[in-house]
Amino acid sequence: MQQGCDISPRSVSGRIVGSVWWFFTLIIISSYTANLAAFLTVNRMTAPIKSAEDLAKQTSILYGTMIGGSTYTFFKKAKIPTYKRMWSFMSTQKNPSVFVRNGSDGIARVRRSKGTYAYLLESTTNEYESTRWPCNTMKVGSNLDSKGYGVATPPDSDLREKITFAVLKLREDGDLQKLETRWWFENSQCKDKNEEKLDSSQALTLENFAGIFYILIGGLVSSVITALMEFIYRTVFKHQRLNHALCP
Repeated sequence: MQQGCDISPRSVSGRIVGSVWWFFTLIIISSYTANLAAFLTVNRMTAPIKSAEDLAKQTSILYGTMIGGSTYTFFKKAKIPTYKRMWSFMSTQKNPSVFVRNGSDGIARVRRSKGTYAYLLESTTNEYESTRWPCNTMKVGSNLDSKGYGVATPPDSDLREKITFAVLKLREDGDLQKLETRWWFENSQCKDKNEEKLDSSQALTLENFAGIFYILIGGLVSSVITALMEFIYRTVFKHQRLNHALCP
């Protein structure tokens, strides 16, 4: 079935207004549809795993850690049911094993797995590696626990208190945070990719539609000028016809 418009403009100015308005409506609807499709695509690209609980509830994505590392020891001695269940799963995976010999092997395995393997490691290393090329890894969820780093010294060393006070002063002055920001984020190798992801998920603003609004305003101005010219032409034409009719 096809249905046309019952009332169509007859004047040139009316047709200009109608054409510009329909063009404006078409662009608005097309832009909304494209933006909605992009938004849904970005949502589907988000990680299916968002926490340790999500990992523990599934078996399709394997996960492991470095043998003998602090994360390995954390899960091995864990008392929390979720972490005990995760350790039980990791320790029973023999072929292939989910454990790796060093951190580089774990990160490389994540990049090769294409989303089928998760590597559990210290948050500091995780955040740093997520800013390294080829920028195809990311940190998922919050930290499982809180640990700090220390500087080892011989027993009863004179350097112990000096290093302790120096580290505390760096923390209080904010120097440690500045160093982290500098080497982790300001020197990130993934700035361009992060900006692309951010731009792809941003909503359309008025600036994106500025061009189509200019076209609409231009069309309205053109129709007004055309209508004025039609009015002047018809007025002059009718005046001339009236003068010819009155002539003897």
